[in-house]
Amino acid sequence: MKHIFPVALLILCSAGSFGQDNGWTIDASKIDANNYYGVTVANGMIGLVSSPEPMKVRDVVLNGVYDYYQRGRVSNILKTFNHINMNLDVDGQRIGQKEISDYRQSLDMKRAALATTFNVGDKVSVRHTLYALRHLPYTALASIEITAKKDVRITPMSVIEAPNHLTDVRNLYSEIDRPHVKIPLLTSVGKSPSGRHTVAVSNSIIFSEAHGQEPVLIHEDWDYNMHLVKFYKDLKAGQTYQFWVVASATSTGVYNDPLNEAERLTVFARLEGAARLLARHEAEWEKIWRSDIVIEGDLQAQKDIRFALYHLYSFVREGTAFSLSPMGLSGLGYNGHVFWDTELWMYPPLLMMQPEMAKSVLEYRYQRLEAARQNAFSHGYKGAMFPWESSDEGSEDTPVWALTGPFQHHITGCVGWAFWKYYQVTKDKTWLRDRGYPVLKEVADFWSSRVERKGPGRYEINNVIGANEWQENIDNNAFTNGMAITSLRYASQAARELGLAPNPDWEHVAQNVPILKFPDGVTRENATYDGVDIKQADVNLLAYPLDIITDRTQIEKDLKYYEPRMSPNGPAMGNSVLATLYAKLGNPDKAYSWFVKSYKPNEVQPFGVLAETAGGTNPYFATGAGGMLQAVIAGFGGLQITDQGIVQQKGMLPKQWKSLQIKGVGIQKKDFTVK
Repeated sequence: MKHIFPVALLILCSAGSFGQDNGWTIDASKIDANNYYGVTVANGMIGLVSSPEPMKVRDVVLNGVYDYYQRGRVSNILKTFNHINMNLDVDGQRIGQKEISDYRQSLDMKRAALATTFNVGDKVSVRHTLYALRHLPYTALASIEITAKKDVRITPMSVIEAPNHLTDVRNLYSEIDRPHVKIPLLTSVGKSPSGRHTVAVSNSIIFSEAHGQEPVLIHEDWDYNMHLVKFYKDLKAGQTYQFWVVASATSTGVYNDPLNEAERLTVFARLEGAARLLARHEAEWEKIWRSDIVIEGDLQAQKDIRFALYHLYSFVREGTAFSLSPMGLSGLGYNGHVFWDTELWMYPPLLMMQPEMAKSVLEYRYQRLEAARQNAFSHGYKGAMFPWESSDEGSEDTPVWALTGPFQHHITGCVGWAFWKYYQVTKDKTWLRDRGYPVLKEVADFWSSRVERKGPGRYEINNVIGANEWQENIDNNAFTNGMAITSLRYASQAARELGLAPNPDWEHVAQNVPILKFPDGVTRENATYDGVDIKQADVNLLAYPLDIITDRTQIEKDLKYYEPRMSPNGPAMGNSVLATLYAKLGNPDKAYSWFVKSYKPNEVQPFGVLAETAGGTNPYFATGAGGMLQAVIAGFGGLQITDQGIVQQKGMLPKQWKSLQIKGVGIQKKDFTVK
């Protein structure tokens, strides 16, 4: 088959990024396989998690597809076949970590490309570049370049491996024969652990016409869990040989016939050719990066902030009904379930920077509204009660031992809050009528039935777990009550926006839900809170993002009280709230200190991906990235979502930064600058 690759594109695909401090690359040059936490290349549907082993990925994660792994008796996001791995023999010797040197990896965030380079003795150097193609949601691409230092024989192998949890695995190999082309298809299909889903993958090798006749492919079926296709190539000293592998992954979560569809998608990508695939992939990411954050004067902060944006952009996709788990598509952390982490932490920066991506997150909740109604009914309430942990069906999926499932009710308010915020940003009245208000109404009805009506000012919300999960089964939690008040009023506002009469009980309840205080005026976290350390911000969330507490003196009083009570063992996002509030109060030094504390201690080797806690080992914590980005956008940048849309209040820069530019904000794609 003929493949014509523009010279400029080939140079772009091959160009190294190591050592370039341009704010777009994350380099990992000191790689220790025993202390390695991979970076994820993803497109919102598939996540490819990097490995310290040459030319391999550790995991392939499918968004929105769940099954049971015997982890807490609840469902788990599905890992599928590793379908884009490579083996390489050089002069008949299999290469591994012991046979290579100068192993380096670099993530080009602008192009969403992970490049790995290494040497095999004095024989060859290798560059392997991995893409989760943005325009093809189920397809990945790997570019492999092998340069001979002396005359050698190489044997590259495209491998499909089944993880142990897949069952009834079948390995297939075929070639589609046409007069002008032969299309090899290496395919595997199997069952998820319970048999609930069928998963399938397929890959194919693309050769370049520049290298002459295509080599003969040899298929080897090693065992039930692994097979490969390989070829031999003799290289002269100084010769570079390049080829590509396209690989597609599907499941019955999306297709009734994932086997045939995986092969069709691979055939399509193969006949598109590498040049067209890369051109479209990069064009899609160029559009995404029109919404960017630019820091002048602090290159490391620039890279860190882009790294957080890159992950959120990679883990969600517009035009879908899929949401975000705390770990995105980076693995099995938190079982891939959807929590409040989405609506309160990751969603706000997405809403301001990528409203269409944010819309997918809301569509996920809307399509599970009936399950939330059933959940409320089961607990003796009206309206909709969204689960603390949600997977594909929208019913409660929290492990039974975790009391958060039955009691962390503020999640329902967070969902309603997020729905109104989308309308504030977009003013899409059709969406509000068809999607937004139906959810907000059910949320408000839930809170009206959830309160215990004990008299004026005493419509209590008892027996809950708040944002500070270390205090269980407490009464009148500050954040829970504040979110109930807020979502009740947002429902009334949404009704009026549509020309409807809101239920007068919603505002009546909102006026009578208490926010407790200590005798000295400090907002009390709950009815029995006595000053113990807290897991994360709770009371402080009433000042941001809820705007229930707006008095500066009260905000400062609450900060002074709760700041020293924030546990160093808590998750990242609590610190980001303090950073945001101090920036809003005009204290850039304290804001910057908490901003750095919100993510820097959580970075793990070798890329600096974020763990949930300082010193933790459970990355990538997209929730923390969302909180850190809010500190930048809403704190230092001064952006706020209001009934007038996204507006800028006075921003406040730390002395380390010369300027902050937030580009491509909202549906108008406005730019905001702080100097």
